[in-house]
Amino acid sequence: MGAIRKTLVILLVACGLAATPLQAAELIDIKVERDGDRYILESNIRFTVDQQSLYAVIIDYDRFEEMSSIFIDTYNLEPGPDGKPRFYTLMEGCVVIFCKQFERYGYLEVTPYDEVIAKIDPDTSDFRYSWERWQFTPEPEGTVLMRYQFEMEPGFWVPPIIGPYMIRRTLREGGIDAVDRIERIAQEVAAAGE
Repeated sequence: MGAIRKTLVILLVACGLAATPLQAAELIDIKVERDGDRYILESNIRFTVDQQSLYAVIIDYDRFEEMSSIFIDTYNLEPGPDGKPRFYTLMEGCVVIFCKQFERYGYLEVTPYDEVIAKIDPDTSDFRYSWERWQFTPEPEGTVLMRYQFEMEPGFWVPPIIGPYMIRRTLREGGIDAVDRIERIAQEVAAAGE
């Protein structure tokens, strides 16, 4: 009976190790601030995937729904007349019982594998301003350091007392939640050779 139990434990441990990624992303720091009506998020994350796969994930808005539960619908649009990649996102945020959906239409400025900047068109979006930047720096250990910056100014009413607190909390929690998801998607991209 002891040999069977020992074999079972070895099998369970082996299966558990096989199902668990050997390395995971590391959130180094995250900061969320408010400056008037503008919200600013900055973070540094270390990923264990290659730079090209991580870059491929960030420019693929068709997969943004997999990154965070805040996204309801996201996709790449046809490039603009200037050839710049364009995107659409539909997000939902709640402040206590008040929930609202927000649309963003925008374009990307890319430096392949090194930097992605996303800017919105305020005329077709629910934000007066929205700017994001992802910068990728390869590290000697084979990891990639991603610096993420996000600034946004809502073009909608925010409840004055609890609203700013809830927006800061949602940005922080959403950023933390997205780290492991981005790592997983980038691992899939690397494995598929995309």
